[in-house]
Amino acid sequence: MSKNKGFSNTSAQRYSLALYELSSESNSLDNIEQNSLAILNLINSSSDFNSFIKDPTENQTNLIAVINKICENFKIDDLLKNFMTFLIKKRRFFYLEKILKSFIETCSNKRGEVKAEIQSAKELSSDEIKKITEELTQNFSSKMKLNYKHDKSLIGGLIVKIGSTMVDTSIKNKLQQIENRMIEA
Repeated sequence: MSKNKGFSNTSAQRYSLALYELSSESNSLDNIEQNSLAILNLINSSSDFNSFIKDPTENQTNLIAVINKICENFKIDDLLKNFMTFLIKKRRFFYLEKILKSFIETCSNKRGEVKAEIQSAKELSSDEIKKITEELTQNFSSKMKLNYKHDKSLIGGLIVKIGSTMVDTSIKNKLQQIENRMIEA
């Protein structure tokens, strides 16, 4: 089982790198990245579509017809449409989500962006998020790709993760530390 899982991750990375190189060569990298985000959004928002693409018994002709219709409706670049058709024919379409996520990550890495995650107890405005992103970019001397999440359970404060570094200033964490010390005593 784990051998298959490793194979799927390796395959997804290879296919996503191929998509990156094809997109780069055809000068359509930004367009393909936006289209990939749209397809990923569709996969995440539609459980029917998600089940459909991961169904190993689904007929290739049906898959291609659905992909063609989706590409027509969403105005998906022909390169991405042909790539998805290729995946269907190679019986690798069930890896589509992994491949597209890996592709988006590759695009981000090639631009030199560093991934950062922020969780806050208070809902942050877009200006506050922009200021935090700018400050992190300045402090780490790298472009930041910020993933923001509002989490009321933190009670107060922030959790910031950049790479393997995490800073947790949340009240929830401080209360947990006090509770742990009380249990130890």
